[in-house]
Amino acid sequence: MFSLSSWKHLRIPFSFYLLPVFIFALAFTPNHNPERMVLVFITLHLFLYPSSNGYNSYFDKDEGSIGGLKNPPKVKKNLYFLSLIFFLASIILAACINISFAGMVIVYGLVSMAYSHPSIRLKKMPYISWVVAGFFQGCFTFCMAYAGLSDFGFEVLGKSHVFIPGLLTSIMLWGSYPLTQVYQHEEDSRRGDQTLSLKLGIKGTFLFSSIWFLFAGLAFAWFFVDKNQDWAFYGFLAAMLPVILYFYVWFWFIRKDENKYANYTWAMWMNRISATALNIFFFWYFLENTQILQVI
Repeated sequence: MFSLSSWKHLRIPFSFYLLPVFIFALAFTPNHNPERMVLVFITLHLFLYPSSNGYNSYFDKDEGSIGGLKNPPKVKKNLYFLSLIFFLASIILAACINISFAGMVIVYGLVSMAYSHPSIRLKKMPYISWVVAGFFQGCFTFCMAYAGLSDFGFEVLGKSHVFIPGLLTSIMLWGSYPLTQVYQHEEDSRRGDQTLSLKLGIKGTFLFSSIWFLFAGLAFAWFFVDKNQDWAFYGFLAAMLPVILYFYVWFWFIRKDENKYANYTWAMWMNRISATALNIFFFWYFLENTQILQVI
């Protein structure tokens, strides 16, 4: 019924890059329940995020490389319906935990639709889209995962012990997000979109991201030290070391020839290294912060 190309546009493996936020939320969850853990993971990573990917791909109709697909197949009409089915499935699964969690899933889905839908298309608004994407993929997702994992609802957005670590993830995403756009300038320009990276230029994007990475490092340092978790701060620095090294090596090549090195391959390796490093760190932090191994 649905073409292979449409399934490819869901980019389910790409959810790996959003996994650090889920694991970080897991580290603060007070009510660990294996069934909820599995259900929230499936809801977000196997249905909600792929739904968003497919929906945005349908309206973008990219011909060049996109996140997770170096050579995306031509978009077909059934991709639109497949993405909506996945969105509906994510809502139903979320409702199995509670209605408020399902409501948060709906909010996330609608905001992601607004990113590419022609009637709103946040992608044409460089600064607004940057703020919205960073907030909802970071802080809101953290709070949403926390709510689902803990069987809570929207009230977690007003809890400082949830909102603050969630905001840390947004700060990091506000630094990395423009880097995912550096190889799409030509296609974005042709389509009339004004991404932040396009607005800043390629070298400007790297300078902008370096400032936000520094800010993110200071924010995480304050957070861990304030919690008397110096061990976590040093672990975070160790995890970020390969990411920062790769970033500056890439930047060095960009300064030599931005047209040659601002490409899909370099950007995807940046994503792979940062996601892998943060997944490892946050999983270790989850084990240490919850002392779950001692309970088991």
